[in-house]
Amino acid sequence: MGRYVAGDLPELDRLVEEAKDGIGRDIDSLGIREVASVVLGGGYGRGEGGAMPQGAGCAQWRLSNDLDFFAILRDGAGERACGAVARALESVSRAWTRKLGIDVDFAVKTPGRVRRDRERLMVQELLHGFADVAGEKGEKIFAGIERMDASRLPWMEAARLLMNRGAGLLLALESGDAEFVARNINKCVLGAGDAFLIAHGLYRYRAVERASVYEARCGGGLYASAVQWKFRPEKDPVCDWERARETWLAAKAGVCAAADGSVRRRSLASAARWLVRRRTVGDVSTFALDPVLRILERIAVCVESRSAMPADLRRDWEIFN
Repeated sequence: MGRYVAGDLPELDRLVEEAKDGIGRDIDSLGIREVASVVLGGGYGRGEGGAMPQGAGCAQWRLSNDLDFFAILRDGAGERACGAVARALESVSRAWTRKLGIDVDFAVKTPGRVRRDRERLMVQELLHGFADVAGEKGEKIFAGIERMDASRLPWMEAARLLMNRGAGLLLALESGDAEFVARNINKCVLGAGDAFLIAHGLYRYRAVERASVYEARCGGGLYASAVQWKFRPEKDPVCDWERARETWLAAKAGVCAAADGSVRRRSLASAARWLVRRRTVGDVSTFALDPVLRILERIAVCVESRSAMPADLRRDWEIFN
């Protein structure tokens, strides 16, 4: 594996390194006082970034995934500062998106938010693989936040993955963009497999290790093919939409079977989260369940019936994903 890109593509590793350094300089030049540190996360931060052939004979390669950066604010900065910092970073995002031909995204987090979300898969994957870009070193910023063993990730992260990948599958059903459809089919297969592994305490932070574990447990070869597709995307998806649908539904059944009764308990905290962010009770039969579960069940109905997401469901998903 390379430093940023999966496999042996030193020219792309150099491109990411140069882009990372340039983005760091651009951020420093903005002088945003609230920002303590910026790190590169996502697939490239873990050395699992994708690459696509470019030009005849595949002699050249280009980056194929988004560059996902995380801007961590200084202690004491409140959640309200996140929006202002995100707007300040938009010029850097736009400039480097044009230069690289892939999306360059910034997620802005307070230290408190990172600590509160320490059991989230996104945070744990960041802690297990990142590259410094600007400001203080990530190791200092993340000091004191537990790096969890992957087998201990909570069941709710499996549900969250299924919610997001099911939504992506439904969006692919409506899309006429072949590349968008292919990516979301592949994400669905990967997410379904990852959710199953999390729910059964078998998840690993390295994709190739997950493929090995999944194949030993479930077989079939589709998940392993989806991992390879992630590293080297092709024009055609790893399977058709219908097989991705069946894979998602099977994973949901397996994930739900692995849950204990506590995950479906109703609580005032869940009710409050829903009311504050949606300002409506919605479906009374699922009220006071965790919002992720409420949305997942509605997405499952759409996947089962092969129907598009209603506008209100799409809004719920966008708020809580």
